Amino acid sequence: MEGLNPQQREAVLTASGPLLVLAGAGSGKTRVITTKIAHLIEDQGLSARNIFAVTFTNKAAREMSQRVRSGLASGSARGLTVSTFHRLGMTILRKEIHHLGYRDAFTIFDPEDQVGLVRGLMQEAGGFGVTQPEDIRGYISSWKGELVSPEQAVERADDETAMQAARVFARYQESLFAHNAVDFDDLINLPVRLFREHFDVAERWRGRCHHLLVDEFQDINGAQYTLMRHLAGDDGDFTVVGDDDQSIYAWRGASPELLANLRTDYPALQVVKLEQNYRCSGRILNAANHLIAHNPHLFEKRLWSDRGGGEPIQVLEARDAEHEAERVISG
Repeated sequence: MEGLNPQQREAVLTASGPLLVLAGAGSGKTRVITTKIAHLIEDQGLSARNIFAVTFTNKAAREMSQRVRSGLASGSARGLTVSTFHRLGMTILRKEIHHLGYRDAFTIFDPEDQVGLVRGLMQEAGGFGVTQPEDIRGYISSWKGELVSPEQAVERADDETAMQAARVFARYQESLFAHNAVDFDDLINLPVRLFREHFDVAERWRGRCHHLLVDEFQDINGAQYTLMRHLAGDDGDFTVVGDDDQSIYAWRGASPELLANLRTDYPALQVVKLEQNYRCSGRILNAANHLIAHNPHLFEKRLWSDRGGGEPIQVLEARDAEHEAERVISG
């Protein structure tokens, strides 16, 4: 706990119930997560195998795991899960996919495999004109990210391309199943389906997950949120760390609005705000706060720093994006 500010300490010590840590940029959120995992193991007596921590890149997961393990006694972290959502989903499917009719040794189709499969299905059906397989795959991935079934996709299609994609969707899923294969989105979707259809399996995994930690919560989509809810259960011993002002992945299905769902789904939700920034000067933060204030907010916060005023801000004007890049590089 040494060196934590009061808000960071509060986030670490809140060991039970649902907790949202609203972490502004540069506020030490990774330190909070790794310190909390150590606290749960060393001070709360949780077994490492009953703690699941998820983030969005393999690199972030590796770094988080290394930081946790370096601060614990030898062997204390054995069985700890620190992974991406998709790797966690793959772990679940490796053990349980037979419940859904698949054989255990399933194959994972990468994007190139998926496009190839879609292209073949389009050629069989004909009549797609200039529509590209990549576009159809994009629709299917987007629907899967929100747990939309092929039947629902047909109902939602609002233009010709979307309708074409919806018609391919069902045959795409049938083909994957016939190949005993899944795609990247299925690594989230199939565990959700598994938990919905097999209560005993859901209970077993929920019983194993005594505390769930989710990093970069503002970047999750509907399917990932549903998987999180299945693992956390209705009572929800979890810590999610996020900031709606840092959401930049709406183009790939992220829904920062899910921060609001937390309050509805978990009325006992506690909120801790990390507003002290350790990277920037006061002048930079004042400018950032002024700019961010124009955004719609689910939770209000204001970043501050004790690093002094800092150098004056320079404003560079550019003719276009290319000129802007040149000025940034030359500066």
